[in-house]
Amino acid sequence: MDTVDIAEVIDQLEKGRISSARIYHPDADSLLKKFTKKVPLVIAAGGLALNPEGDTLFIFRNGKWDLPKGKVDKGEAIADAAIREVEEETGVKKLKLDQFLKKTYHIFKRNGVYKLKETHWYLMHTKYSGKLKPQGEEGIEKAVWLDEGEAKKALENSYENIKGFFTSKAVAS
Repeated sequence: MDTVDIAEVIDQLEKGRISSARIYHPDADSLLKKFTKKVPLVIAAGGLALNPEGDTLFIFRNGKWDLPKGKVDKGEAIADAAIREVEEETGVKKLKLDQFLKKTYHIFKRNGVYKLKETHWYLMHTKYSGKLKPQGEEGIEKAVWLDEGEAKKALENSYENIKGFFTSKAVAS
């Protein structure tokens, strides 16, 4: 079995020698413990929200298309945070939680410090047809409903974790 020096991976990311890394381990909990010794863990929640037409709610932030998500507040239930974050970042209302989809992980840098974000994703539905309001103070430039074709185009400029929702058969409307 190959071993990975987590500090070396972080160093390589920081120096721009690699842009991403996929690390697999048969014991995910063990890997997570090793990572969080080097990189602080941030728990977040978000949603893949669908309207009655089957369109998906996307946001545009930091030059990329993304799904709405954000940090879980202290003492807040993860599922509640998912709904709150989608509502805050997009202005959508009347969200109904459908099912838990999966957890994803990615490393980001904030104030010069790398952090590991563990995001809990939920499938959500809404009949809301009002105006969407991107949360500007979070750097969100757009909040829009995209149909299947538009989503496919947007995913060309998105993150691998987000693309995974649309390439797997795990999500059914």
